[in-house]
Amino acid sequence: MAGPKSSSKPSPTSSETSVAVSTLWKSYIDQTPDRLKFIDAFLAFIVLSGVLQFAYCVLVTNFPFNAFLAGFASSVGQFVLTASLRAQVNPENKSEFKEVSPERAFADFALGSIVLHFFVFNFLG
Repeated sequence: MAGPKSSSKPSPTSSETSVAVSTLWKSYIDQTPDRLKFIDAFLAFIVLSGVLQFAYCVLVTNFPFNAFLAGFASSVGQFVLTASLRAQVNPENKSEFKEVSPERAFADFALGSIVLHFFVFNFLG
């Protein structure tokens, strides 16, 4: 039986990885508009909220299960709506969203969030 094949490429060392991550972070801080950083912070909060809900369901209890489903669906839905908002207000995507102004994108986001949370509230019973 043949052993595992060794690849000809060496794996990146931790120093190379840390340099790449620090370069990426510096580029993000320097080149990303504040509006997008604010949206990214909200996206991180939504992910953290979803992870905490899922961990609570797995580790503690899932009773009542429909409350977990509603909360988790709310996190996923809000993440999708916020990611869509980020894509529409990103200045680099102006060519893809020619007809959509940032104000219109935010109005769509707000209306979609209201409809999402209406359904989530009704799912709770």
